[in-house]
Amino acid sequence: MEHHYHQLVTELQLFLPDNRIITDSALCLAYGTDASFYRLLPKMVLRLASTAEVIRVLQLCSQHAIHCTFRAAGTSLSGQAISDSVLITLTDDWRQHEISDQGKKISLQPGVLGADANKYLAPFGRKIGPDPASINSCKIGGIAANNASGMCCGTAQNSYRTLAGMSLVLADGTYLDTRDKLSKAQFAEQQPSLLAGLRQLHEDVINNEALSDRIRHKYRLKNTTGYSLNALLDFADPFDMLTHLMIGSEGTLGFINEISYHTVPDHAFKASCLLVYPDIETTCLAVTELANTSVAAVELMDGRALRSIADHAGMPDFIKTLDLEAAALLIEVHGESETQLQHSCDQAMAVISTFRQLNQVPFTQDKKVCANLWAMRKGMFPAVGAVREIGTTVVIEDVAFHVEHLAAAVRKLTELFERFGYNEAIIFGHALAGNLHFVFTQGFDSQAERDRYGHFMTAVTQLVAVEYQGSLKAEHGTGRNMAPFVELEWGEDGYQLVKRIKALFDPNGILNPGVIVNADPKAHLSHLKPLPAADALVDKCIECGFCEVVCPSKNLSLTPRQRIVLYRELQRRQTNNEVIDDSLQQIFEYQGIDTCAATGLCEQRCPVGINTGDLVRKLRTARYQKFQPIARWSAAHFAGTTKAVAIGLNAANLSRKLLGKKSIASLNKGLRKISHNKVPLWLPELPAANPHRLPDLKKELPKPKSKRSESLQATRNKVVYFPSCASRTLGQSPNAQDSRSLTEVTQAVLEKAGFDVVLPHELTSLCCGMPYQSKGLFDIASSKVQELEARLWQASEQGRWPILMDTSPCAKLSQDSFTLPLTIFEPVTFVLEHALERLTIQPVPETVMLHITCSSQRMGLADKMLHLAQRCATKVVVPEHISCCGFAGDKGFTLPELNASALATLKQQVPNGCTRGISNSRTCELGLSHHSGINYESILYLVDEASR
Repeated sequence: MEHHYHQLVTELQLFLPDNRIITDSALCLAYGTDASFYRLLPKMVLRLASTAEVIRVLQLCSQHAIHCTFRAAGTSLSGQAISDSVLITLTDDWRQHEISDQGKKISLQPGVLGADANKYLAPFGRKIGPDPASINSCKIGGIAANNASGMCCGTAQNSYRTLAGMSLVLADGTYLDTRDKLSKAQFAEQQPSLLAGLRQLHEDVINNEALSDRIRHKYRLKNTTGYSLNALLDFADPFDMLTHLMIGSEGTLGFINEISYHTVPDHAFKASCLLVYPDIETTCLAVTELANTSVAAVELMDGRALRSIADHAGMPDFIKTLDLEAAALLIEVHGESETQLQHSCDQAMAVISTFRQLNQVPFTQDKKVCANLWAMRKGMFPAVGAVREIGTTVVIEDVAFHVEHLAAAVRKLTELFERFGYNEAIIFGHALAGNLHFVFTQGFDSQAERDRYGHFMTAVTQLVAVEYQGSLKAEHGTGRNMAPFVELEWGEDGYQLVKRIKALFDPNGILNPGVIVNADPKAHLSHLKPLPAADALVDKCIECGFCEVVCPSKNLSLTPRQRIVLYRELQRRQTNNEVIDDSLQQIFEYQGIDTCAATGLCEQRCPVGINTGDLVRKLRTARYQKFQPIARWSAAHFAGTTKAVAIGLNAANLSRKLLGKKSIASLNKGLRKISHNKVPLWLPELPAANPHRLPDLKKELPKPKSKRSESLQATRNKVVYFPSCASRTLGQSPNAQDSRSLTEVTQAVLEKAGFDVVLPHELTSLCCGMPYQSKGLFDIASSKVQELEARLWQASEQGRWPILMDTSPCAKLSQDSFTLPLTIFEPVTFVLEHALERLTIQPVPETVMLHITCSSQRMGLADKMLHLAQRCATKVVVPEHISCCGFAGDKGFTLPELNASALATLKQQVPNGCTRGISNSRTCELGLSHHSGINYESILYLVDEASR
């Protein structure tokens, strides 16, 4: 780094801890990557925790003339969140919110997820106006800074239109809260030239009739090209102009410290339908008519888009029969009541009744059908990504036309695809706003490919901005991608206005240079991100970052996106025989491989279905090869292995009784230090061995010998119970109110429900294979899976009886791995589908915490688990921002920092008076108990207590 960066680091260290000043080049590469197809490598990455820190950092950057860029979730697509200087990110301390006026207003810090804001507002029947497709992953800071919109919000409910006020920090560190009179008065004294400059801009625009008309015309559409120039027409007060210019400014004018929104209704009654028309002209005529109704959303999909998802599960059969001329509309209608909803549906269908349809899925409120319809629309972007060639990226462009031009524009865009060879390109978008997204794949590894993209974008910008006077960026922000074309869209006088705004707010140009204002006409062709082949398991990754929010290691080491970024770089170096003297390999070993929980939650969020844990397990294979003999021996002698563990548990428990918890903890800490953490962590919550003995049958179960005995058996309710090796080995934790083990409680519940319990023979030798699979020992894991499957096939009489596994991870792995027709249940689904109707439930009068395990989430059981808990307890709390506990089998013992980081916010979320939590994974419950201060146990304990 240059001298002035070293000087900056020295001054930063006076108030920031070292772990929040990242200068290592490998980590800067990981943190510096966003969802766009551009790449810059930051000199440093800062993780800031407070407004005071932001102010001080901006003051220092201003003093040293060092450029800086703000980053929220890094899901933006146009290159506005990358830096080759200082990248400023936020810790999880920026997630506060405040609701006022009965939910009609909400104040949000920039680190709040968009989906969380809506969750907070749901009890009031309200939501925030912006509804970007990335709302489950993107943060409020990014939503506001990009003026992101979405399917329903149009131009009436975006951040600009629903803004109620904000606090912000300018480039020189000046702070302003427009909701506070004193703050405004102080700001007026500190920044008189800025306020005077805004007044002058307002006057200049008002006096330029042609420019005023152009601004009004442009903002009839969605438009995020350049700055929000409509603020200079819509407002005369400089504070109003200032805050509305901050919306959509992409971090080039200042830092949005907090924002207050006027919220919008979130109607309880919703219906969706799918209408297919013979051609794009008819489809767009229907859109024109629907624009005069009260429909909430109209999504347009062209024939290529429909073909891209025709084979996906849940799609209407007729999709496969459509030709490329066909186009479709996906319509959603909202209502305050059933009556209003039905009226809106009837109104919508009436205005388009004269247009010939090819097919339709009529309006329905069926949640499953509606989910499938919207999955079709949301699946189009990843459908293109999934078929792209290795080394290419997925480009999604975002333009807007006036609705009357929509059909002709789609035709001409399609002609451009054909002319430039983008045969895979598809078009879809928010039709009511004339907002089209077109998606195609593009390689940047040759000059010919870069030239093709450059010529294509020149043609597109001429079509959109000149021929149709549309918006070059409707909702994705200008970024670097469209910066060279801002003047083309706004004209010379409009672009001069953009530059004057930038100079007024950031006279030294330190904030996010190159974004929005960029003098390089080829900036959109510079700093293109390489996507080299790395491994087929992750090559489809588009680095969108949707995975990051559920990753348990995100605050400890790396996220799935960051792991893939570093692995790609390692593989690129290896392929090119490059030797670079840096810490990349060493960092990746710990942060990339060791600290990955490999639980697969990232796959659920990934638009192209990547499970980064699969890659990590594959990489662990080589590391654990030297332990193959030991692993094979333990698998072949599994009963003896678990017995040895039980002896160790009892010895540890006896030591605790004799020496006390503090002494044992101190001894364990010393041993871990001497062994460089190779000795597992001892937890006070670690139980003695399970004293409950289950029969370990050594021979096959008897089979019915006569038709009469077979008939008698058929009238009995049987279930095959397979207790996991963890529940067979571990007793109940010492602080639990109920001292019974999980195996005892499970059998008690089954007995109450009237089931005869069947146990597989040679039970103590059986395992689902999870301990071996998680280490990448796939052959050994497979052998244990096959052994277990054979025993369960026999015990269930060839699949006749259901099989209950008492922990969800075992059930999930077995469901994924078994090939025979066996019906596998974990506790929640079994109780709901088979036992609950046989039990009388009286809710336990207490508050319980609920942890929904990764495997339960992956099986789609989150709602069912909450429902069962709510049936059995008067109040159930699901803590925020804890998706995976990070215990990850044995990592809670071997890498306890992962478990600690994942559960860092758990204890503070436990309500006063709450004394227990529930889950359905025995090892997860140990870590949850340790970090919450209350005992976590299987949900079956709660079912047993609430039932009779």
